[in-house]
Amino acid sequence: MSQTIMIQGCTSDAGKSFLVTALCRVLADRGFQVAPFKPQNMALNSAVTAEGGEIGRAQAVQAQAARCVPHVDMNPILLKPNSDIGAQVIVHGHAVGNMVATRYHSYKPTAMQAVLESHQRLEQQADWVVVEGAGSPAEINLRENDIANMGFAEAADCPVILIADIDRGGVFAHLVGTLELLSQSEQARVIGFVINRFRGDISLLQSGVDWLEARTGKPVLGVIPYLQGLHLEAEDAVNTQTTHTESAELLRVVVPVYPRISNHTDFDALRLHPQVDIRFIGPNQTIPPADLVVLPGSKSVIRDLTWLREQGWEDYLQRHLRFGGKLLGICGGYQMLGNTISDPEHIESEITDIAGLGFLTATTVLTPNKQLVNVSGSFCGTQTPVTGYEIHCGITHSEGEDRPFIQLADKGEGMVDPQNQVAGSYLHGLFDHPEALTHLLSWAGLKQVESIDIDAIHETSIQEAANTLSEHMDIDQMLSHINTWQGMKHDSCK
Repeated sequence: MSQTIMIQGCTSDAGKSFLVTALCRVLADRGFQVAPFKPQNMALNSAVTAEGGEIGRAQAVQAQAARCVPHVDMNPILLKPNSDIGAQVIVHGHAVGNMVATRYHSYKPTAMQAVLESHQRLEQQADWVVVEGAGSPAEINLRENDIANMGFAEAADCPVILIADIDRGGVFAHLVGTLELLSQSEQARVIGFVINRFRGDISLLQSGVDWLEARTGKPVLGVIPYLQGLHLEAEDAVNTQTTHTESAELLRVVVPVYPRISNHTDFDALRLHPQVDIRFIGPNQTIPPADLVVLPGSKSVIRDLTWLREQGWEDYLQRHLRFGGKLLGICGGYQMLGNTISDPEHIESEITDIAGLGFLTATTVLTPNKQLVNVSGSFCGTQTPVTGYEIHCGITHSEGEDRPFIQLADKGEGMVDPQNQVAGSYLHGLFDHPEALTHLLSWAGLKQVESIDIDAIHETSIQEAANTLSEHMDIDQMLSHINTWQGMKHDSCK
């Protein structure tokens, strides 16, 4: 019989994604069929499944941890913000439209049906469904029609583990306060706590753990240490950490962080490359000199292009190219490089037409049908393999001498100018294949490129997370508490 366990956090970034990822691998290594699940995810980092659907990248990584294939049922509702008050709503992998927050609130009962349908299908296929909540279950203003936290747990009738981040401070207040703000039936679902990111001597925490267990009647199932150097894909916040040491031989890469940047996980391989100095430049920050500038994806390309101009990037890029620098655009960044962008049906903004940066002879028309596909090919004129995935609304055509950048099985993809200085592509994950990464860094001017494999790095991090969880959390105790909770539920139904 399939079982479901849900991980909820006292705050955002408490460690829910980490715990779900690690638990998926631990259970999979014990021989169970495991499926990750997030009822509702709000993120601009997404992945494309084999069947051509869109899910949060965190769930794709969790599927890797569970040793299973990512599927749209693992993230049935994905919200991709495209303004301060609205988002594109994706149900079972495909967009159903843009909604402002008030409209989406009314849509939640419909969304819940999609959530429960996906959960039921996963239960039929897996021994364990490991569920990740969103934010905190104690957000009073979001409790009505909740589908992301306790609303789902109540509907699916599953137990819950609460995780809190001690590194923030106030961990006992977080746990007790969250529990107190839940209803009695919701409190009864909480089978225990996990304290995350602990530093120091564990014996100094024991008196607090004893107090917490006596105060709440709930066990502390684990105290997870603060892990350094763990490389799991970020769900939403841009990860600006790099691993290089200072050296004159580093390739300088600059990336603008515009307001609706999407799929910034594209840059994980660059962040981790020992020969790359990558800088993420936000609003009103000085733009440093660079060898390579990469314009990332965008959920609102016309608005973000306007932002670029307001921040002085257009003049910077013209100067950068005059001095021989390289420029690469990915997805929305590729669209910005062309001559014009048109949005006749106002899919992303109220603006119908805007002039592009004019570095490629391309025109783009945004269309309502989103392209969702995994692809593979090679860089044109080479045998260097490329893999990636497309997630975009828009069709781009060349109007001049620019040639395709990448050769897919049946067509050319992207563009590169005759000087081989400016290139654009719709493919996310361009840097993820080791040979493609080496090729692009060589194109940008780096000599004797060291090869790294980002997929292998992610796999190592997943296993390290699982090993740490097994060492610092009593998995057998957790399973015992789940069985006890299931037994109590069964007895109450007699």
